[in-house]
Amino acid sequence: MAAKALTALALLTLATPAFAEDTLNALVWCDHTDPALIAPFEKKYNVKVNLKEYEGTAAGMAILDQSQPGDWDVMVIDAVDVHRAVEAGKLAELPADKLPTADFFPELVMAANNTVGGKTYAVTEKFGYNTISYDKTKVDPKDMEDMASLTSGKYDGKIGIYDYYLPVLGLVALGQGINTADINAQTLPKLKDPLMALRKASKQVSDVVSSQTALATGDVDIIVGGGEWLTAVLAKDNPNLDWTIPKQGGLRWAQSIGVVAGTKKPDLALEFVQYIVSPEGQAALAQASCYWGMPANQKAGDLLSPEAKATLRWDKQPDYLKRAQLYPIPDAATDTAMQDMWTAMLNQ
Repeated sequence: MAAKALTALALLTLATPAFAEDTLNALVWCDHTDPALIAPFEKKYNVKVNLKEYEGTAAGMAILDQSQPGDWDVMVIDAVDVHRAVEAGKLAELPADKLPTADFFPELVMAANNTVGGKTYAVTEKFGYNTISYDKTKVDPKDMEDMASLTSGKYDGKIGIYDYYLPVLGLVALGQGINTADINAQTLPKLKDPLMALRKASKQVSDVVSSQTALATGDVDIIVGGGEWLTAVLAKDNPNLDWTIPKQGGLRWAQSIGVVAGTKKPDLALEFVQYIVSPEGQAALAQASCYWGMPANQKAGDLLSPEAKATLRWDKQPDYLKRAQLYPIPDAATDTAMQDMWTAMLNQ
């Protein structure tokens, strides 16, 4: 979710594992490291799943670049970056008829993201929203329905910004009436002043854990770019933490999973992918200890408690899916300009 840089030495260290034969080696995000998710698969197949956590597609791709064919079997990746991985030859084709996408929320099949040239290379596993998280005892929840309140002066110094340029610039764009799909060289300059105003009103720009900590401890009262993924794991201990999609809209994030090209264990890798998108795997992934999110497979709802479904806003998904837009997918030049704008904001 957040793009992080790794040193060349660290990448080389991560890229050259010495794994046993009875293992499956997966590049994953932190939610997949939860034993409640992995242990059932390991027990069923009598296999050890070696998990290497990474953040940001650039880091994951760099690890694969430093690896030998067969070092890695499975990869979790931001859905918007599947095409990039396929074009780089990093993902193997998946048998579409062996994936339960008929049980998915229709919007989460995401064929445009997960297929290339009519072939399937990944499958959506989890989704959620980058929007506004807040402490409802410290702010007026009605104010959170309008992004304009963030820079009204009322909450100056009590705002945190999630440190990932794509969703936050997407939210800023929505606040200016610009769809995320329309962020380009012509529209991007219109986001500079609103972004700088948001930074001026905020106390910090921070990663996932630091954002969660700041909101939980009261260091900030609002996180821009937050959502259920940020507050759900905190809600049990602090039910005052909440999130909403303002009237201007929110961004929908989605993560996909695929088999790494060159794996020497394609059948086992496919079994792992199938487990992750099964109702059982989806229910566990939705409630992973690192962060929660909505399962792509609707049948996971049968395995979730009423309390978990309430936290995930299960019943509100039809409305949320209509109101949320996808991450920006900028061309190379626009992406560079977006990162430059983000860096200027950080240095303000």
